Amino acid sequence: MTEKVLLITGASSGIGAASAKAAAAKGWRVALAARSAANLDALVGEIGPDKALAIPCDVTRMDDVEAALAATLDKFGQLDAAFANAGLGASAVGTAGGDPANWRAMIDVNIWGLLLTAKICLPALKESKGHFVMTGSRAGVATMKGSVYGATKWFVRGYAANLREEMAEWGGRCTLIAPGMVDTPFFDEPKPQGLSAEDVAGAVTYALEQPATVNINEMLLTPNS
Repeated sequence: MTEKVLLITGASSGIGAASAKAAAAKGWRVALAARSAANLDALVGEIGPDKALAIPCDVTRMDDVEAALAATLDKFGQLDAAFANAGLGASAVGTAGGDPANWRAMIDVNIWGLLLTAKICLPALKESKGHFVMTGSRAGVATMKGSVYGATKWFVRGYAANLREEMAEWGGRCTLIAPGMVDTPFFDEPKPQGLSAEDVAGAVTYALEQPATVNINEMLLTPNS
C-alpha cells in the first residue's frame, strides 16, 4: 500500500469524488478541492480525516489554488500527484445558439483553472518526481458542430502533450484521461447509457499506480454499448 498524496480538483462529486475514494482505497492520502464545502466534508467523513482533507477552492482563482496546495503540504507534507478534474459543460449547443457568458465560464474553468493548477503544483511535483493527471473528453478528439466546450477539451489534449514533454525533463509524468459520456451530475439529466464515475476513477488509479518507468500518455474511454 502506498502512502503517496494526491490533490484532486472538482473533487466534490462525480469523477473527482469517485477518484478520491478509489485512490484512498489503494492507500493514497487525498486532498479534495472544490467549491462545495458541504460535499467535501461529507466525502472526508466517508474516507476518514486521517486520509482526506477538504479544501474549499475555486480553481479560477490563483490564490485559492495556492492555498489548496499549501493546505495539502501542511497536512500531508508532500505532493506526489495532482488530478486537474474540475470542468464545466455547455449550457447550449453550438456557436450560433451558444451563450457567451457560458463560454467565458467554460474557458475560465476548463482552461484557466487547469493552467493554474499545473503552474502552482509543478514545483512540488518536481520535488517528488510526481504525476499530473487531467480530465479531457472524447469531445477533445472529435468534431462537434460549433462546440465551444469541445474546443476547450481540444486545448486540454494539446496542453497535456506539451506538459508531458516539460515534465519528462525531470522524471515527471503527465496523463490525459479522456472519457466519453459519463453519468454524473455534470449533466442535468441522468445518462444511464454512459460510463460511470467509477469507470473513470479506475482509469485514473490505473495510470497513477504504474511503475515510475511507465507513463500512460492518454486514455480514451467510451461506453461499451
